Amino acid sequence: MRAVVQRVSQSKVVVDGQTVGSIEKGLTVLLGIGKDDTSKDVAYLANKIVNLRIFEDENEKMNRSVLDEQGEILVISQFTLYGDCRKGNRPSFINAASPQDANKLYQEFVQVLKDNYPLKVETGVFQAMMHVEIHNEGPVTILVESK
Repeated sequence: MRAVVQRVSQSKVVVDGQTVGSIEKGLTVLLGIGKDDTSKDVAYLANKIVNLRIFEDENEKMNRSVLDEQGEILVISQFTLYGDCRKGNRPSFINAASPQDANKLYQEFVQVLKDNYPLKVETGVFQAMMHVEIHNEGPVTILVESK
């Protein structure tokens, strides 16, 4: 699994003109599922993301997590994170999970966050054309992988 994690002051997802997910201070997580990913990857990545110390403490050091900040998380499925552009100019998505497998693990990831952490968790719509508005603070953007 791959995740692009952005520290945000606010973020939202709009589908067909309707806001389907919206958060204030917290993390926007663009989540890609690989063809070899399992529930172990889900548990690892969920724990890693909620404990990332990318919020500043009183000394202006990145030393606090979204849990410490009582922040919120917006999770958006992003299969293009598995786009491989090393050969040619058109990305290959051969390493991305099938839509059926990806949706299962995406839903599991969201449920793990909701069940195990005292955070507001919002989502986009799997396989929908989404308009994503991200107010990145810093900017702070971290790439996290489970492998």
